[in-house]
Amino acid sequence: MLLSAENLTIGYSVQHPVAANLSLTLAKGQLTSLLGPNGVGKSTLLRTLANLQRPLAGTINISGNSIASLTAQELSRTIALVLTDRVSAGGLTVFELVSLGRQPYTGFFGRLSAADKELVIKAMTDVGIAAKADCHVSELSDGERQKVMIAKALAQQTPIIILDEPTAFLDAAARVEVLLLLHRLAAESQKAILLSTHDIDVAVQLSDNLWLMNADGVQCGSVAEIIENGSLDNLFKDSNLHFDAAERRFMWK
Repeated sequence: MLLSAENLTIGYSVQHPVAANLSLTLAKGQLTSLLGPNGVGKSTLLRTLANLQRPLAGTINISGNSIASLTAQELSRTIALVLTDRVSAGGLTVFELVSLGRQPYTGFFGRLSAADKELVIKAMTDVGIAAKADCHVSELSDGERQKVMIAKALAQQTPIIILDEPTAFLDAAARVEVLLLLHRLAAESQKAILLSTHDIDVAVQLSDNLWLMNADGVQCGSVAEIIENGSLDNLFKDSNLHFDAAERRFMWK
């Protein structure tokens, strides 16, 4: 496995952890969606896996090496992170923003070589935003901005990409488009892509694996396994929703 976590406890206080004793894996070439109710700790889990905050207990390994042993530069060449915040780089062109993904390789002054520029162009082409290369980010729609951020992550050339609510500010069509894009990129580039989302029905249709997070912890499996064992019905225990396996979507009881 590309990434594995064993006996992982996350949160901000040992006395009151967000979740404990988690065992998780990510494999290359697969899109994994993290699902769960608001406030359950999805962002905390993603931040911990990206090494933005330390686990309270347990280990996280990448290709067999402890994430804690990686230098900042090694980590930036291993995990690309796309956060849920709206992009506020309106003064940059699309090319300039995507180029920032090359910083782990270009050093302090950020000078792009011809090879760097080719990688930036390829990343923009892969997400379908190359035609906007000279446009300022402020001119783009929310969906286009999210594609730019995904292109920036691709330009970073990491084996793992983690995205926190990448479809949060998008309309229905753009949400589906972004998840289709991420599924294709995972397969074509053989990256492990992990995202959190509230678009459960779309995630069930387009993901390879699901992580279901609630107060009891995180249950992991392929989409088929999760549907077959009925775990999705326990995702929102106190609601009037149930998951219809035949329709592959949530419905009212």
